[in-house]
Amino acid sequence: MMRPLIVGLTGSIGMGKSTVAAMFQAAGVPVFDADAEVRAMQGPSGELLPEIEAAFPGSTGTDGVLRDALGAKVFGDKEALARLESIVHPAVARKREAFLIEHSGAPVVVFDIPLLFEKGGAEAVDRVVVVSAPAEAQRTRVLARPGMTEEKFAHILSLQVPDAEKREQADHVIDTGTSLQRTEEAVIALVARLREAAAAR
Repeated sequence: MMRPLIVGLTGSIGMGKSTVAAMFQAAGVPVFDADAEVRAMQGPSGELLPEIEAAFPGSTGTDGVLRDALGAKVFGDKEALARLESIVHPAVARKREAFLIEHSGAPVVVFDIPLLFEKGGAEAVDRVVVVSAPAEAQRTRVLARPGMTEEKFAHILSLQVPDAEKREQADHVIDTGTSLQRTEEAVIALVARLREAAAAR
């Protein structure tokens, strides 16, 4: 049984990755959004709440994980963070496996992974698509977000692999520095190429 061609979709903050992921979905490609899965599992009645509460008492409530409370318990504490990741990561992996089984008949699937290069997951996918935009466009988008400051933006960038390096390591680059229409046309063209590649295996 052939499994789908797995595409890792990534990009630095403010590059338009979520927009491009939605375009893949609109083009009929199933998309696994790891961040959305984590939010659901940590949200109201989320399946990870009992385990997180047991490991970090007082970090959850009726609305799910209390982000500030949990953040205070793991921030700057490598062991605590590792403990949290040991709860979250296997759960995400199980969701991803279930997603692959559910979409085993699809020629192509997308894993939306913000920190693909930073966390080392590029070898687990068949193709890497990097969403990129000029630095000025990225800066404008990020600084327009509520609560974002120059300092926060600089800190986030310092934790991410530079965009130029991501583009170098990518199999495909989607430029979001143009109009939405041109970006969508690029995604649709790429989907056609990926489906051809999947069929040729």
